[in-house]
Amino acid sequence: MSDLPEFYFRIRENGAAVFRIDTENRQRRIEMQEIAMANIRNGVVKPHGDHVLTEEEQAVIAEWMAERQEVLADRDVEDLHRAIDYLNLTTHWVQSRASDEDLEEVTDRLLLAMHDLRNVLVRKKADRLMKADDAEERTG
Repeated sequence: MSDLPEFYFRIRENGAAVFRIDTENRQRRIEMQEIAMANIRNGVVKPHGDHVLTEEEQAVIAEWMAERQEVLADRDVEDLHRAIDYLNLTTHWVQSRASDEDLEEVTDRLLLAMHDLRNVLVRKKADRLMKADDAEERTG
């Protein structure tokens, strides 16, 4: 059991409950002592109960939080690539296999979602172009 990590992070929606793992007891059981709650959205780490976090524990939690934020950011980008694939597959389905009833059920919702997405993308693109133009004028 010595291969177990010293800490375990039970993932939650906004972060994780942090446990210290103990296998060095008389029964050789795995014991998990909750030591903190880590919130990756606001960066807050709250010790559990009366526990006072050591510098090592704080460092391990901070490292986990940074790694978790990277994992979630990578997932967001991957989800967007997957969404592009789904849009292409949806287009193929509409063109080749969708029945009139199928289309009646989804057309309005799809059109509204795509219209909303298009508006946001166009606005964000315009913002980026304006920022680039402003930066070029200041340096040029």
